[in-house]
Amino acid sequence: MPDLSLARRSSLERFAAGRGAALTALPAATRLMLRGRPAAIDAAEAAFGQTLPRTACRATQTERRAALWLGPDEWLMLAPDDEAAPLFATLTEAIGAAPHSLVDVSHRQVAIEISGPDVEAVLNTGCPLDLSLDEFPVGMCTRTIFGKSEIVLWRTSAAGFRVEVWRSFAAYVWRMLEEAGREFRV
Repeated sequence: MPDLSLARRSSLERFAAGRGAALTALPAATRLMLRGRPAAIDAAEAAFGQTLPRTACRATQTERRAALWLGPDEWLMLAPDDEAAPLFATLTEAIGAAPHSLVDVSHRQVAIEISGPDVEAVLNTGCPLDLSLDEFPVGMCTRTIFGKSEIVLWRTSAAGFRVEVWRSFAAYVWRMLEEAGREFRV
């Protein structure tokens, strides 16, 4: 007679284990889009107080600020919400007459933090990128899509991402992430 003492495991056990991905609406932030040639970027970097990444699709971060490389001459600069006006003025003065574009987009977009053991699978319900750690390591960022919305996706930890999304698409992206995450939650 076969040994039936082994406990059978339900294929639903992994869902009941509380796995998944948690969503957090991040607080308001200063968001500046900077485009420019090397002279302008060097001046902005000095005024911003941290290195602007010069490698494609990478981010740099300090305790209070971050800079994301989004294109050959384009960076998204993030800082605390109360720094918008003084930071903009400091950068404008530092860059001076060097050809550049500096635009405050703080009110245009919002940020969502998504983290958890199944974060890659949840994001892949609407994002076609390979989000494995080997292909999308910590510190990598890019513009991509999530469903029908353009987003900026930044891997902030092994199991965490920051999603920057235009305010008008935020509810859509949030609900889609929630729906995708239900598969992995209790």
